[in-house]
Amino acid sequence: MRYVVFNQKGGVGKSTITCNLAAISAQQGRRTLVVDLDGQGNSTRYLLGADADAAVEGAAGFFGESLKFTVRPKDSAEFIMETPWEGLHIMPASAELEELHGKLESRYKIYKLRDALAQLESSYDDVYIDTPPALNFYTRSALIAAQRCLIPFDCDDFSRRALYTLMENVQEIQADHNRGLEVGGIVVNQFQPRANLPQRLVQELIAEGLPVLQPYLSASVKIKESHELARPMIHMDARHKLTQEFLALHEEVARPA
Repeated sequence: MRYVVFNQKGGVGKSTITCNLAAISAQQGRRTLVVDLDGQGNSTRYLLGADADAAVEGAAGFFGESLKFTVRPKDSAEFIMETPWEGLHIMPASAELEELHGKLESRYKIYKLRDALAQLESSYDDVYIDTPPALNFYTRSALIAAQRCLIPFDCDDFSRRALYTLMENVQEIQADHNRGLEVGGIVVNQFQPRANLPQRLVQELIAEGLPVLQPYLSASVKIKESHELARPMIHMDARHKLTQEFLALHEEVARPA
């Protein structure tokens, strides 16, 4: 299954959700790939730690290759590297993605990622694509390449307002480019059950018939420690409440439609 984690708002936990779900997939014996399309490289640093600085060309190299004419183009697998976690690989991000954006968009390379992941289908059971906080070339490429879209929601009124536009954007991609894309659900992140606003916002989304997934991911300082140590929760503290929530969420998002 190919998942895209998408929200045009920054700071909603896209990289955290991407990496933790991917780490669980790999830990459960599934061959798993993370594709980091965000030039900030948060997923890359989360999974590689200090080794991120010595990473292969990754996503920038892959897209850069599509702008050249070569007799022997590199195979997509050459832009992928192992992480410290067995069965988990990554196509890392770098700042060069921003430099390539305009050229890729003008030369309509929007289907390149879809084609590459189709070629890698026999190598990976699951692919998780982390996207930048914008509806740009990379995000559209990811939505076109994916089968299921997960939408992080951080219990903020600005996020709620952006959610409707985001759903419209996904529907447009479905209609024009990828009829197989489905909304896997809204992932509630940084949830505080004792606070009134998060509870009210989530209940309103449910009342509107939007596909809100359970369980909700709790707000926890442990996730910041996880980022700092470059260890996904399943590898840092398997018994922690948040880890258990990620495990239950993984089971939910992996269910057949």
